[in-house]
Amino acid sequence: MSNFRLAFVVALAAALPLATGGCALVVVGGVAGAAAGGYAVGQERGVGGTVDDIKTKTDIQIAMMNAQPQLPTNIDVTVYQGRALLTGSVSSPAVKDEADRVARGVAGVRAVYDELEVSAGEGGWNAAKDAWISSKLRSQLLLEADVRSFNYTIQTVNGTVYLIGSARNQAELDRALNLARNIPDVRRVVSYVELRAGGPAVAQSLPAPTGAPTVEPPPAAAPTEPVQAQRLLDNRLRIEIASLRSQ
Repeated sequence: MSNFRLAFVVALAAALPLATGGCALVVVGGVAGAAAGGYAVGQERGVGGTVDDIKTKTDIQIAMMNAQPQLPTNIDVTVYQGRALLTGSVSSPAVKDEADRVARGVAGVRAVYDELEVSAGEGGWNAAKDAWISSKLRSQLLLEADVRSFNYTIQTVNGTVYLIGSARNQAELDRALNLARNIPDVRRVVSYVELRAGGPAVAQSLPAPTGAPTVEPPPAAAPTEPVQAQRLLDNRLRIEIASLRSQ
């Protein structure tokens, strides 16, 4: 691995929480230690997968800006292992359909989850509540010893919490969903989280206390590709980092 590539990966790993809405990361132990033990490596997708997802997200946003007519800049794009989640508000069904079409045409996109709402958009108060919900859930996931919080990305729109990422098992996923649905002002919880083995994990409706939201299963998703190639990429990157540390 070139020094430039390594420096880029380390900088990306340090900045990742800002780019994905995750928690802050303290990087210690030098350059190689940061790359091997940082936020991105701790995720199931690894550093290589994280780099690919950020590139895919950027490519989607650029494609939306270059669309004719240009698509709104308030469309939120989240990408995890090539699966793109679109959230936010748009002015018409035609704009929603065009955003979906543009995202599907970007290289590296394996599936598109179109959760765009056709509405006038959020007011300032609702946007503040949504930000609080996402922050609250993120902090709760961090405190759960049995949940790898860095494998979950959270988006909240008009009281609906969208989760995308990967879970080690169904029990971990159920715990994360239960935490989300019991946060005040949450109306719905929609899961696009996959189990670690790669099979889509469709969240079942959970028993809810009176007034609490249920977890809704996502619409049928496009078939996902085998994850073996991504694992090989991650393993190669770890070998390269270990080789650099030994020099």
